[in-house]
Amino acid sequence: MIKIAIICNYQLLPERVGGMDHFFWSFDKKCKENNIEVDWFFPNSSNHGNYSELKICSSETNVENGFLTFLEQNKEQYSHIITHFVELCTPFFKKVKQLSTAEIIAIDHNPRPLNGYSFKKRINKKLKGLLFSKYINLFIGVSDYTVNEILKDFGSRLKSKTKTIYNGVVIDKILVRENRNVSKPTFLVASHLRESKGIQDLIESVSFLSNEIKEEIKIDIYGDGPYKNQLTEKIEEYSLQNCFCFKGSKPNLNEIFFQYDYMLQPTHMECFSLSILESLAANVPVVTTNVGGNAEVIKNADNGYIFEAKDIKALSQILEDIYLGNKKISINTRELICNSFSLPKMVNDHFDLLYK
Repeated sequence: MIKIAIICNYQLLPERVGGMDHFFWSFDKKCKENNIEVDWFFPNSSNHGNYSELKICSSETNVENGFLTFLEQNKEQYSHIITHFVELCTPFFKKVKQLSTAEIIAIDHNPRPLNGYSFKKRINKKLKGLLFSKYINLFIGVSDYTVNEILKDFGSRLKSKTKTIYNGVVIDKILVRENRNVSKPTFLVASHLRESKGIQDLIESVSFLSNEIKEEIKIDIYGDGPYKNQLTEKIEEYSLQNCFCFKGSKPNLNEIFFQYDYMLQPTHMECFSLSILESLAANVPVVTTNVGGNAEVIKNADNGYIFEAKDIKALSQILEDIYLGNKKISINTRELICNSFSLPKMVNDHFDLLYK
């Protein structure tokens, strides 16, 4: 039996079940069907969803140190070691290679700052690339943008060791909107509440709308996070309490998207958004920024609208045009997701890496 290890710096939270949780469950099942045993390493343990079927080793410290300790103590022989949400090109990868002959595959899910890294950090990443990239056999980016950023961060010489595998979603569990309101549509935001998600820009953009629109427009915000108080204060500052409603974190967003006409995602940082895929799969177009891999799935005026990150006036104009019916998306946005961004495709593409 082949045995692999997967290290995921990803908290297992029952109140937040997203696309990556479904991917982990489906990938584990695919491996078992093909006589491949998987040891999963997470920061914590949980039995929600299908996690009870995974062989999970949780760590009291950080997940990288927990895995290194496990290797030292158990001398497990893995054919492959795969990392998710783990910083690339660090001493961790050298230490793993000293303890194991496994091929190492590093999956990069990490967004980059809107204006790039500081000069000092760019130099630091180049040095880390020179020192530690040789210990990683394959770099996987979740979008073409991510692959380009890997090469920019750690050196273009890594091009032959990089590959794009897009994220995918569980399409058949996502409820579908049949008809879209042309005028006075409904809007949702589905996001962790932190500054980099740009929801403060959305609030400001609504403040520029006419009083007539502000009296009617409704935007529901799903998610939670450390920036909620600042967002609440900004809503109060502009007297927009009737426009925005915080709905909290929901584990069943796949059953919620279809209740709305458009999703709004004014983010400043993104790799490749699963919430965008889920929204489109629900036949709900997306208004989002030109960061990360967003433009690789959103085609402007086709299945959504793209604007430059932090361009509040541009977002305000898009909102006004959509709300008044001057802009509209007519196509069924689900078809693209079914064809190109399904969870089975993502699982199969990752599974194929074990036989390259």
